[in-house]
Amino acid sequence: MQISNLHYIATTAQAAELACRGGARWVQLRVKSLPAAEWRQRALDVQAVCRHHGAALIINDNPALALEIGADGVHLGQQDMPPAEARALLGPAFVIGGTANTFADIEKLVAAGVDYIGLGPFRFTTTKEKLSPVLGLAGYAEVLAQCRAAGFTTPVIGIGGVELADVADLRATGLHGVAVSGAIGSAADTVAAARAFLNVLTEKQLVASL
Repeated sequence: MQISNLHYIATTAQAAELACRGGARWVQLRVKSLPAAEWRQRALDVQAVCRHHGAALIINDNPALALEIGADGVHLGQQDMPPAEARALLGPAFVIGGTANTFADIEKLVAAGVDYIGLGPFRFTTTKEKLSPVLGLAGYAEVLAQCRAAGFTTPVIGIGGVELADVADLRATGLHGVAVSGAIGSAADTVAAARAFLNVLTEKQLVASL
């Protein structure tokens, strides 16, 4: 499966629906404190939205649930199940993403065979507990340069407080794309916000191909 350059991080089916109306085609469901039955129902509700719009559904932190409902993939934090173990559970068809904060983290994830890497945080964000050291633009530039020098081709996604105005500069560091929560979900018009991110990302892709 091709890795999208816009990952929308949703907590509800309603949020996913609005982002998908704006063109988002990659939804990561991130809920942390729900009881298992509610988490499963939330995942099924978001999955229905994704299937209606032809979007991929990635389950955060829960490979067993991803397998049970037939999601498209799973995203694993640094304290979650190791990617190799998740691959053994899920098989080759599932997308597996992993979280990184340093080049050393990326080396481990590439060696483990993940399909994409979420590198962050870009700036401080309240949507994630136990935040790793903030990278900033200079941090991304340094880590992506190391990735190029190492010959790594695994797509790297920037995450953590990313706003629309940041996208062009972030993409210039070599990032494949960005993962966004609040800048879309908390916008006055979620549909328009998702569309705006996609427009900027598409523009940068066109420029890069010229």
